[in-house]
Amino acid sequence: MAGPDGPPGRRRPRPRPGAGIRARPRPARRGPPVTAPDGRVRDHGPDAPDRRPTTGGHVRQHGPDTGDPWAVLRGATRARVALGRAGDGLPTTRELEFRAAHAAARDAVHTALDADRVRAALTVAGVGLDVLEVHSAAPDRTTYLQRPDLGRRLAPGTELPAGEHDLALVLADGLSPRAVHEHAAGTVAAVLERLPGWSVAPVVVAHQGRVALGDPVGQALGAAIVVVLVGERPGLSSADSLGLYLTHGPRPGRADSERNCISNVRPPHGLGYAQAADTLVALLQASRQLGASGVVLKDEGTALPPGAG
Repeated sequence: MAGPDGPPGRRRPRPRPGAGIRARPRPARRGPPVTAPDGRVRDHGPDAPDRRPTTGGHVRQHGPDTGDPWAVLRGATRARVALGRAGDGLPTTRELEFRAAHAAARDAVHTALDADRVRAALTVAGVGLDVLEVHSAAPDRTTYLQRPDLGRRLAPGTELPAGEHDLALVLADGLSPRAVHEHAAGTVAAVLERLPGWSVAPVVVAHQGRVALGDPVGQALGAAIVVVLVGERPGLSSADSLGLYLTHGPRPGRADSERNCISNVRPPHGLGYAQAADTLVALLQASRQLGASGVVLKDEGTALPPGAG
C-alpha cells in the first residue's frame, strides 16, 4: 500500500531552499537625519518619503531658498524663541549664544563704575551742569551685592552743596554700570532739553548706589524732585538696561510705592532717549503740579511709540 510519501521506499522530494518564501524588501538607503527649522528631526535621503504638509494642493517649502520661517518672530523680540533642537539638547550655536549672554550679564554686574567716563560722556552730550561724585555706605562691590541696605545710604561724612532746586539727577551704577556708561549721558541731555526754566542741581554720580540712595542725595541738595538713573539687573537678553526712578519730596524712608519708574532705556532694542525723556518730563510736570509721586501719579502717555506694533 502506498503511504503518504508514495510507494514504499520512495521519499517525497524536499523543497529547494527558499522556495515558497517571499523575500522581504530591502530598506531604502537614507542619508543622515537632519534638524529642520521647526526643530524636528526629519529623514533625509534619495528615497525618504515626502512628509511635508500641503496647503491647497501645493507643497509648502521651508528650505534654504525660502529662509527660516521663525526669522520674523525672532526679529520682533529679544527673547530666546524657536531655538531648534539637536537630539535632546540645543544646537551648538544656540548653546554658545546662551553662554555668551550669561557671561555678559555677569560682567555687567561686576564692572566698576568709571566716573571719568561718565563725565566725558556728559560733556560730549552737551550737558553743562557740574558733576559731583559720592559713594554709598557699601565699601566695595562684594559688600554692595550682599548688603542692599548699605547701597541705600550715603557713606558717613558725605557733604553736598545745599540749595533750592526743582530737580536733582543721580546717576547710580546699580546692578549694571555698563548701562550708565552707555545710556545715562544721552538720557540726561534729552531730559534737560525738555525742561526749560527748571532749576537743576549738579549731576551726582554715585558708586555702589541703589534707587533709594537718591532720597538722601535729593534732600541734601534741596531738590523738590529727584530722578535716579540706575543700571537695572541684567537679563540674558539685556545687560545694559537703564531705569529712571522719580521721587517727589525726597527724604530717607520713602517707600517704593512713592516712586514712578521708566524701565528698559537702551536703544535700539529698548526705549530710545527721546521717548524716555518725553515720558519722564510728562511725569515731572504732573508730579510738580500734584505735589506727589508714586501710585497717585499716573502715566497718561501712549503705551507704544508711533509706528510700533
